[in-house]
Amino acid sequence: MSTTSDPAIRTDGLIKKFGSFRALDGLDLQVRTGEVHGFLGPNGAGKSTTIRVLLGLLKADGGRAELLGSDPWGDVVALHRRLAYVPGDVVLWPGLSGGEAIDLLGNLRGGLDEDRRAELIDRFELDPTKKGRQYSKGNRQKVAIVAALAADVELLILDEPTSGLDPLMEAVFQDEIAKEKTKGRTILLSSHIMSEVEALADRVSIIRQGKIVQTGTLEDLRGQTRSTIHAVLEHPPTDVSSLDFLHEPTLDEHHRLAATVDPDRINEAMAGLVPYGMSSLTVEPASLEELFLRLYDDPPAGEDAAE
Repeated sequence: MSTTSDPAIRTDGLIKKFGSFRALDGLDLQVRTGEVHGFLGPNGAGKSTTIRVLLGLLKADGGRAELLGSDPWGDVVALHRRLAYVPGDVVLWPGLSGGEAIDLLGNLRGGLDEDRRAELIDRFELDPTKKGRQYSKGNRQKVAIVAALAADVELLILDEPTSGLDPLMEAVFQDEIAKEKTKGRTILLSSHIMSEVEALADRVSIIRQGKIVQTGTLEDLRGQTRSTIHAVLEHPPTDVSSLDFLHEPTLDEHHRLAATVDPDRINEAMAGLVPYGMSSLTVEPASLEELFLRLYDDPPAGEDAAE
């Protein structure tokens, strides 16, 4: 049994092979109890394989995986009563109504909070009387999300959970995950929507070719990446390359300067621009999307191999 000081998820040197292809190649991942952890990577990087190993659907070929203090392969039945999973493409029982599906999923887990169930159905504008065969993709996702968030479980594993939701429902999802976060529920969130992860995650892990290549808080990751500067200069220099505290500076005919700056030289850059008279200045840290793309510049051969 795990304690609050133990990580909810831990993998050490995890390996999973499909023939000669290593989908996971020594993956080290740690998700702390009570945190929202973003899990990012393009298709083929190993995200879904990692999640399937953690759910006990695939057996690892090497290394170690631990979920809530137990072995996900050996203790799969007991663990599935303590977690809820939302995949990116939900399949429902065609003859069951949405409400019946929610209740069935809840009974397979640790039970449902009925008040929370009703609140979530209302917030996601879900008609629970419709049969599974009548639901659109977005509504099938809503059924799984409601069932997961209303379940009495310790861990949520969400793999592209908002796939098919419209922007309004995406905003509702983010609001509801923020509520779960305040309750101390542990959440592993895999998503292609960078703004979603940026808004919700306490820490982020980025996977590339079956390995974690970067992990930490958004502030940690930003501390390794240049910020963007935009300024309008009243008395611009004749040669912007003389601003050696900036990277790749450009100046247009309206005296608008654009450049990047190392995070430890932001104060120096602002002071260095003062003599040129600034009518406006903005400094923007790298977004999560920019951090992600930086890690995936010039991907090596085989990056998009199928998982």
